[in-house]
Amino acid sequence: MSTRKTMVAVQVLAVLVIAGVGAAAFVLSFTTLRDLAKLAHVPASTAWLFPLIVDGTIIQATLGWLVLAKSAERKYFMWVLAAGSLISVAGNSIHAVANGHALPAWLCAIVAAIAPISLLIDTHGLAVLFRAAQTVSTTTDEPAVEVAPEPVAAVEDSPAPVPASTPVPEPVHQSVPVPAAALVAPVRPVSPPMRPVHPVRPVRPVQQMLPIAVPAGS
Repeated sequence: MSTRKTMVAVQVLAVLVIAGVGAAAFVLSFTTLRDLAKLAHVPASTAWLFPLIVDGTIIQATLGWLVLAKSAERKYFMWVLAAGSLISVAGNSIHAVANGHALPAWLCAIVAAIAPISLLIDTHGLAVLFRAAQTVSTTTDEPAVEVAPEPVAAVEDSPAPVPASTPVPEPVHQSVPVPAAALVAPVRPVSPPMRPVHPVRPVRPVQQMLPIAVPAGS
């Protein structure tokens, strides 16, 4: 027999063993927890609901823990699974210790409180699962954004061709219209009237007279 066939056979046998052990454990735990409920003064007609509540909470916590493998809310189901397993184990142990005797009042109070507490825990767990499913569907519906690859410049061995020179068109001189005000002849400024200028007569030099001696008796 090949190694692959051996592994498949071992896996199938392990699944059958787990299924058988799980069924036997469920039947024994169901019977024990039902008797424990009777010892806690639960009516015999409804005592079978107590093991369903405990085991049902454990199953829901297990499924939630498996489904939310990559979610932060997985811790909630992990704590619920641990608490449910502890209650189941403790109930089976208390049933063995009681040995058919009625439970004390404080244990009866705990057994009676398990049902409403399990209802709250399971309801919140269902809300967590629905919220996680909506988050996953929203993430899946969003279109993936494709990033276009950046263009890679081609490397050529030959030099790039030089483009031919393009003739530059000569500028066209356009006549600019002259406004009509610019065509009027400029007005010359009026100079003030010239006053007549009288000729200036030359000033004769004043000659000094020499003293003349006059003879006496003349």
